[in-house]
Amino acid sequence: MPHKPFKAVIPAAGLGTRFLPATKAMPKEMLPVVDKPAIQYVVEEAVNSGIQDVLIIIGRNKNNIANHFDSVPELESTLERKGDVDRLAQVQYSSDLADIHMVRQGEPRGLGHAVWRAKAHVGDHPFAVLLGDDLIDERDPLLPKMLGEYDKHNATVIALMEVDPAQIHLYGAAAVEPTDDPDVVRVTGLVEKPTAEEAPSNLAVIGRYVLPPEVFEILERTQAGQGRRDPADRCSAGARGRPGRRGVRRRVPRAALRHRR
Repeated sequence: MPHKPFKAVIPAAGLGTRFLPATKAMPKEMLPVVDKPAIQYVVEEAVNSGIQDVLIIIGRNKNNIANHFDSVPELESTLERKGDVDRLAQVQYSSDLADIHMVRQGEPRGLGHAVWRAKAHVGDHPFAVLLGDDLIDERDPLLPKMLGEYDKHNATVIALMEVDPAQIHLYGAAAVEPTDDPDVVRVTGLVEKPTAEEAPSNLAVIGRYVLPPEVFEILERTQAGQGRRDPADRCSAGARGRPGRRGVRRRVPRAALRHRR
């Protein structure tokens, strides 16, 4: 039976401490990349993958994000009177980009908690989680490929990227088995920030997931203090009887709005 349409969840409630002092008053998701704030690229990625319903998880002092995707009648009227049709189109584009919703995460409590905050909005739809730290080149069909794998296997799908083994300790590493598709692997385990010697592979988990709605039941059962555990790991650990996780390899070099330490 076909599943309900995909929704997208973008966690954006973090404090952005790695970018201080730039993020003291400006959310890191609103930092410009060329001529657009970073988070607009992430929303566009979801829309270009066929997802129109987007939920952004924001925190205190992040109202700029909501304002960016809202209409600004005064500005639009001024641009219209001036005949500045190009800038008017740019302003209206971000307002009309998708059906965008906001929900607050009262305090930063990790990725798992941020995803759990999306439960009421997502309901029983499968959904993609897109982390704003990672900007995916629009030439790379990563998310559409991940959605397609979910359609085929009804299983959690994780984005993976090959990294230098000397850098794997900065990421979560995936233990994998090959499939018939060179861009897709079967994920048998995840290890958080292993040493090069302990890492099961040099395939690092990056900020794109496609998850079933059952993940919310598992997130609710998670013990306090485990808020940073990978939601895809939790989902697979708890969803007995479901097919195994899939991983889709990232092929085009990415841009990242984070400092790895």
